[in-house]
Formats: sequence, structure tokens, C-alpha cells
Amino acid sequence: MIEVLGRKSAEVRRRLAGSLVARNTFSMMAGSVGTILLQAVYFILIARCLGPQQYGAFVGAVSLIAVLSPFAAWGTGGILVRNVARQKESFPRSWGNALWMTAVSGSVLLLLVLLLSNRILSGKVPLALVLIVGASDLIFAASVSLASQAFTAFEMLGKTAQIGVVLAGSRAVCALAMYLWVPHANAHSWAALYLASTVFSALCAFVMVCRRLGYPQFASTISRSDLREGFHFSLSVSSQSVYNNIDKAMLVRLATLEAAGIYATAYRVVDLALQPVSSLLYSTFAKFFQHGSRGIEGSSSYARRILPIAAGYGVLAGIVLFVAAPILPLVIGASFHGTDTVLRWLSPLILIRAVHYLLANSLTGADLQGLRSGIQLGVAAFNIAMNIWLIPAYSWRGAAWASLASDGLLAVSMWVVITLLRVRSRRESIGEPQTKTAAVGILNV
Repeated sequence: MIEVLGRKSAEVRRRLAGSLVARNTFSMMAGSVGTILLQAVYFILIARCLGPQQYGAFVGAVSLIAVLSPFAAWGTGGILVRNVARQKESFPRSWGNALWMTAVSGSVLLLLVLLLSNRILSGKVPLALVLIVGASDLIFAASVSLASQAFTAFEMLGKTAQIGVVLAGSRAVCALAMYLWVPHANAHSWAALYLASTVFSALCAFVMVCRRLGYPQFASTISRSDLREGFHFSLSVSSQSVYNNIDKAMLVRLATLEAAGIYATAYRVVDLALQPVSSLLYSTFAKFFQHGSRGIEGSSSYARRILPIAAGYGVLAGIVLFVAAPILPLVIGASFHGTDTVLRWLSPLILIRAVHYLLANSLTGADLQGLRSGIQLGVAAFNIAMNIWLIPAYSWRGAAWASLASDGLLAVSMWVVITLLRVRSRRESIGEPQTKTAAVGILNV
């Protein structure tokens, strides 16, 4: 009996070792742990070096640019993954198109940001700072993201994880250098090192892709269908970026740099705590498409299987952040007094986002990306309106209320839409006549 069990156990281990999904999941988990640790290191170092006002100026520039950065590659990364997944031979051309589009679109967006920054940020963030951060995020960081998607297309998630570690590691090294050797660091100091680390990471990622997958082939044109589909990819990510980032930029304009710095610091801790959920979603993303081949019933059923894990982590992480919040000012410096209060306000976001991310992937997996984008765009507009109303009166508290309300609205909206879709799907499966309600009519759009 013992020998039989031993043979079965060995067989299971061999199957797991040979499973691509198992290897990819383990690689992403290991890479995420390394990335989280490195991000935590450079976050603490730059916060201690800059203080809330200078950190607020830097975050103001980053947050403004983050709203436009999804359009830097114009969704060509998603198109690359789609094309290569169906036809491996399409990689050189898709890779070349993505790089070419990033260079062109990123440069145009950088010019647009420079033209708008003084108006949006009320001149509180120097134009030179916006230029440096914009070049980093709109061109070089976008190229790093494309390299990650190239490896994802070939299901080489170990390499995808390595690229994330290279980027976080290079920024941690630059942050340590600033902490040790720049006596009077400011936002400009960190922006220059931030750009240097991103350029280094982009070069490393480009070399990795060319050595393992091949060199790009540049075409003079990109098809209209690819441009249209790329816009939908970018619009979805940009809408998400609006309700995740625009509040920091609006705090710079409507409140103070110090308020923006304190709020952004606490928000950054929440982002770090969300990384395990992001890793889970990344590892299961392809599964949503497989289950979504049966429509919304299939993808939403798969989401319900994962929901207890994601929601359980969200509850636990939220409680830990709420209880441990007073430690934060001790770690990053006394000048960030008040971040513990902000962190407690924002701690429920982990649970709320764990839920609505799964619901959103249910729509995407069922080929309802347009509907998902529409909901996210509406919530982004709601978030901007709430921030305009609340920040002038309540500073960072207004931004926190707007963030919680927006993410809550997104979760409820996704749940309502999916429920209506499932009801309609069940009626169609049993041949019942549908009632032409307004809600169902909306879903037919």
C-alpha cells in the first residue's frame, strides 16, 4: 500500500512539474513576491528622502500621466497577445507594430501632457518634472509593458515575472543611491533616477525579447481594425486608471501638495497589499476566456469559484492594514503624520476591488469587453465629479470618499449587469419569451 501511494505521489509531482499552468502560476507568484518587496523598499526610501510635499509633486505628475499612459501603446500589446496566441508566426510584425505605435503615440501624448499640465495641476508641479516623468512612463515604461506581454503571448510567464523584478529592482537601486548619496533630494532628483531606471529596464526587456523570441519587423501602416480594437483595450485600462489615479492629481490642484503626498502614500500601501489579488487574477485570466466560451454563465460561475479566496484575502488584508496603520508614519518618517488615518479610510478598497475585478473579468471572458469598458467609463466620470465636489471642502477625506464610492458603485454595477445577463441567458436556454424591460434593452446595445 505504501509503495502504491508513493508511486501515485511521485506521478502527481511529475505531472505538476510538467504542467505549464503550474509552472506559470508558481513563476508569477514568486515574481510578485519579489516585486512587492522591491517596491516596498524603494517606496519607503523615496518617501523618507522627499517628504510629503515633494512626494506630492512627484505623484501629481505620475497620476496625471497614468490616465493617458494606457494609450501610449494604443492597445497594441493586447493585439500582440491575441495574434500570437492564434498564430505564432505573426510575432515579429506584431512586436514591430507595437513598438512603432508606442514611439509615435507616446511622443504625441507627452506633448499633450506638457501642454495641459499647468492648467490641470495649477502650475504647482514644474514642467521639467512632468517632462521627465512623462518620457519615463509614456515611452520607456510602455515598452517594458510590451515586452512583458510578448512573453505572456508565448505563455512564458517566468520571463514576464523577471521583467517586473528588473523594473522594481532597478528603481530600488536608484532609490537607495539617492538615499545614500543625494543630501538634499527633491522631486527632480528622484524623477531623473526614475527615468534612468526605466530606460535601463526597457533596454534589458528589449534584449530579452529579441534573444528569446526574435527581432521586430516594422511596417509602415497598421490596419484600421487593429487601431479600432486597440482603442477599446486602451479605453478600458484608461478608465480604470482614472478612478485609481486622478484623485491624486486633483488633490494637487484643488488642495495642497502635502495633502496629495500623504494621501498618495497611504494609497500606495493599499496598492502593494492588492498585489496578491492581481497575481491571482493574472494567473486565472486565460481561464475566464475558456469558461466564457459558454457565455456569461460559464465565466461568472468560474468567478464564483475564485471569489471566496479573493474576498477572504481582501477582508484579512483590510483588517491588517486597519490595525497596523499607526506603524506607517514610523516607517516612512514623522513628516508623514496622518497617513495612518488615511490608510484606515482606504483599507476597505482591497475587498471591494477584489470583488469588482473578478466581476469585470467575467464580462471580458464572455466577450463583453465593450460592456465592461462602458461601465468603467461611467464610473470614471462619476469619480471625477465626486472629487470636484468633495476635495475643495474635505481635502484628502473627500478623495477617500470618492474612491470608496466609485469602487463600490463599480462592484454593484458589475453585479447587477451580470445578474441580468445570466437571467436572460437562462430564459433563452429554456425558450421562455423575454420581457422587453429597459434593463435588458440596455444589455442588447
